[in-house]
Amino acid sequence: MCLGIPGQIVKIDDAVRCLATADVSGVRRQVNLACVVDDAHEVESCVGDWVLIHAGFAMSRIDEAEARATMQILVELGEAQAELDLMNSAASSDPLQPDGRRPSPQVTGSSRGAP
Repeated sequence: MCLGIPGQIVKIDDAVRCLATADVSGVRRQVNLACVVDDAHEVESCVGDWVLIHAGFAMSRIDEAEARATMQILVELGEAQAELDLMNSAASSDPLQPDGRRPSPQVTGSSRGAP
């Protein structure tokens, strides 16, 4: 499965090579438009378009509402992942035994007083 991040095309960098600059949540990066252009939608007409970007390629054109909805889902996934990471971190610092019980504390040294 691949993940496409929404971005808006803000300028054409090289029409011959189908390169443009896209704004992705305030970060500008160069993308290749070859997958989203054709005779009916030429490179120069892509400025202002919303696209899904994967590995530096604009994979498909989408509308602004879909771009915003996709970004919201990605934000929620990131928040969920942060919560899962926190839970995993807590679990690894206090592991359960396979039967669900907590391990007994380790006793080090002698349990008797010094002679």
